[in-house]
Amino acid sequence: MKTAVVTDSTSYIPQELREKLNIHMIPLSVIFGNESYKEEIEITAEGFYEEVKHKDLPKTSQPSVGDFVTLFETLKQDYDAIISIHLSSGISGTYQGAVSAGNMVEGITVYPFDSEISARVQGFYVVKAAEMAADGKSPAEIMDKLNEMKQSIRAYFMVDDLSHLQRGGRLSSAQAILGSLLQVKPLLHFENKLIVPFEKIRTRKKAMKRIVDLLAEDAASGEAYEASIIHGNRLEEAQKWKEELEAQLPNVTFGISYFGAVIGTHLGEGSMGLGWVKK
Repeated sequence: MKTAVVTDSTSYIPQELREKLNIHMIPLSVIFGNESYKEEIEITAEGFYEEVKHKDLPKTSQPSVGDFVTLFETLKQDYDAIISIHLSSGISGTYQGAVSAGNMVEGITVYPFDSEISARVQGFYVVKAAEMAADGKSPAEIMDKLNEMKQSIRAYFMVDDLSHLQRGGRLSSAQAILGSLLQVKPLLHFENKLIVPFEKIRTRKKAMKRIVDLLAEDAASGEAYEASIIHGNRLEEAQKWKEELEAQLPNVTFGISYFGAVIGTHLGEGSMGLGWVKK
């Protein structure tokens, strides 16, 4: 059985890796005024952070059901099944779009998967699914593995400016105002598919140290973990952090990713995150 793997642009899997693993990507969009750009196709992360320096914060838009139908109809020419992995249904209707399209397209079975998270941590699921599909594993085996991974996946992130999350409706006004007044760098995470505060910490340095402590607690078992440092236009800081973490946690493999245009719209420049999963 030949299985296709689909994800959306917010998993931020580099194009060369998508091509190598035969991952099909459907983009979300950012909209500056009357101009709409498909993330990762028509606007890069670097281009986005440059644009927002001299423009109002854009709006974001999920793929239409029609976009999914078109992709699924194309894939059914060569595949028997589709695993479609998307950002948390609590912050976007993208997953529901895949569900609706899967019910509309005949001649192929679509298995939608709600990652309940986003960014490169969502990508952990996508890469694993693509590797298993390439090995000829069945859709049921792949879905079982993804659900197993969900038990060990963790991600925490810190934002420099809460106003983006508040304006985008991803955080309440009261939480944003309180954080700004106290100069708090709240640690955020996904809980029940939504972005919620995990802990309130006063400085950036302490917030990042707290994330490392949380990873170290899991890694203390000695088992192998894969982790990704995720940055909002802070590559040098991410590279330095990676060197420190590799020396500190030898049983964890670290990569570096980024918050692209869509997630960057909600988190803002300067955000830093760390996500991990048991290998």
